[in-house]
Amino acid sequence: MDRKQRIESLLLSLESRILLLDGAMGTMIQAFSLDEDDFRGNRFADWHHDLKGNNDLLSLTRPHVIQDIHRQFLDAGADIIETNTFNSNAPSMGDYGMEALVPELNLAAARLARTCADEHAAKAGSPRYVAGVLGPTNRTASISPDVNDPGFRNIRFLELAQTYEAAANALIEGGADFLMVETIFDTLNAKAAIFAIKRCFAASGVTLPVMISGTITDASGRTLSGQTSEAFWNSVRHADPFMIGLNCALGAKDLRPYVAELSRVANTRVSAHPNAGLPNEFGGYDDTPEYMAGVLGEFAAAGLLNIVGGCCGTTPAHTGVSRSDFVSDGGPVRHLMLNVSMGSASKLVALSSLMVDFLKSVRRPGIR
Repeated sequence: MDRKQRIESLLLSLESRILLLDGAMGTMIQAFSLDEDDFRGNRFADWHHDLKGNNDLLSLTRPHVIQDIHRQFLDAGADIIETNTFNSNAPSMGDYGMEALVPELNLAAARLARTCADEHAAKAGSPRYVAGVLGPTNRTASISPDVNDPGFRNIRFLELAQTYEAAANALIEGGADFLMVETIFDTLNAKAAIFAIKRCFAASGVTLPVMISGTITDASGRTLSGQTSEAFWNSVRHADPFMIGLNCALGAKDLRPYVAELSRVANTRVSAHPNAGLPNEFGGYDDTPEYMAGVLGEFAAAGLLNIVGGCCGTTPAHTGVSRSDFVSDGGPVRHLMLNVSMGSASKLVALSSLMVDFLKSVRRPGIR
């Protein structure tokens, strides 16, 4: 099955059932208890910077570890696996002096995921899909990192766009079925990713579906850059994503009202892949597979979702229980709200959304 056929299959499957996304790559890597030498491998044995914790580098130095994790999630029932590229961008790799590796990291990770997905598909007799991950970077384009200098920025829009374009090109070349801009805490960063993706599509002649997933950072119900989930949607809807969702930061129970809000306002499919609860005092996560599946099953029963998965702290056990409990052929699925439109009104977006009907409430010169 080629990529065009897989994309057609993906979109067709979403009409009839919820698809299952995998869980936390970082959590699974920690379980391998890798040391500095594992991260370095032979190629980077003499690298001038400590490399332990650079999880994306393992796609080059310990590819069997990444493949093993992919296979565990696929065996547990995941329909979609994510590339190991959350930090494969220039700002994040800059912490290790490895900015030049961005294209290679994305290409290698996409190829690893594609191989595992195709192997499993051959055994299962049905396709498995690869999401090419574009992470948020460790910089914020719209917020100053210096409280004493609110006008200062440590990254610019075009710098972000440049690294996102390099990553997207490599993910496409490596065999990703769609691109996922995820864990968005600053919408301006996401806009840079969208801009880069559109440039990439135009230059390559290859267009893939795009999924966008934001992050509600705390109980305020807003992203780090201050937007509600509705405002966030209206800021990125111009990208025409095939999926809009929320992930990370919160557990499933706390995330529900914000997913419900997205489901109410978005005229596209909706996803959620929350953490396994909030981090405890030891840095772990306490939501068991059974508890999390129960909460996400309520999301599904309410018709809120088209894709569901897990973020920090989630394992193949979480994937497996979700698969057996509520993700199955003919299960509840959110139907597209194609009737949601701006109509005669303009949508103004800042920290929250305001609908202003210019035909009724704005008196223009010469019009009574």
